[in-house]
Amino acid sequence: MFTRSECLRRLNAVVREGRPIIGAGAGTGLSAKCAEAGGADLIVIYNSGRFRMAGCGSLAGLMPYGDANAIVMDMGREVLPVVKNTPVLAGVCGTDPFRLKPVFLKQLKDAGFSGVQNFPTVGLHDGMFRLHLEETGMGYDLEVEMIAQANTLGLLTTPYVFNAGDALKMAEAGADVLVAHAGLTAKGSVGAKSVMTLDQAAELVQKIAGTGKSVNPDVLIICHGGPIAEPEDAAYILQHTRGAHGFFGASSIERLPTEIAITRQVERFKEILRRQIGDGELLDADTNSELKEPIVSHDGHETPNT
Repeated sequence: MFTRSECLRRLNAVVREGRPIIGAGAGTGLSAKCAEAGGADLIVIYNSGRFRMAGCGSLAGLMPYGDANAIVMDMGREVLPVVKNTPVLAGVCGTDPFRLKPVFLKQLKDAGFSGVQNFPTVGLHDGMFRLHLEETGMGYDLEVEMIAQANTLGLLTTPYVFNAGDALKMAEAGADVLVAHAGLTAKGSVGAKSVMTLDQAAELVQKIAGTGKSVNPDVLIICHGGPIAEPEDAAYILQHTRGAHGFFGASSIERLPTEIAITRQVERFKEILRRQIGDGELLDADTNSELKEPIVSHDGHETPNT
């Protein structure tokens, strides 16, 4: 694992070199290995990664389909041993009422995680449901508290923030990296269909960056989600904002590329067979003399091919 200071030194070096910080969500050990091979600066694992790579939408991680904090510990046993030189962060459900946060954070650190992120997060809820979560003691402030506690333990903290108010709270809690969340990622078979525009996302990122840096000028800002699904989308955001340092991708890093690659690979194999059949190359054995050639054994003896 890496200490908080080591992580920050590496991230700030990337910024000084003029390169974007790239964080990668990983739902499997193979995804994590590939992300590291591609040069990811951070690898983040949380329960949605497992659901995502099982063919479900990422919002399954907000549903009662499992113990989020237990799942991330289990995923750690798969991912941590195969990632050799990249900090791995854990998505922590900070509103979990059945865990003592300082104890659980220490367990994560002892397991080999270098930092944390607030996921599942109530920040993805809105309307009356969100209001009632806040009113009944299950609100976003518990996630802010978790980030502050992780900071005191020497863990890198990269919380999701959804607006300027969230950015203010997390920056005051000592967050190292603010991840400006623009909503559920678009595109693909289980991606969002209704998202904000790239210009709206850029405006959101700019507000979050301005607020965060008003508290801590050294805080790092990276963007995530919504319409920011491809490298070109991330480039657009970084080119149309000031003070943003990179991109964190989960669905865009592992789900979308996997969907495209596997689908196309199977199509290519199927196209081979179709071409052969269409060209008449696969013939019945009775009409294809090539299939009648004798079988030659290792000692040179020929046996008729009947």
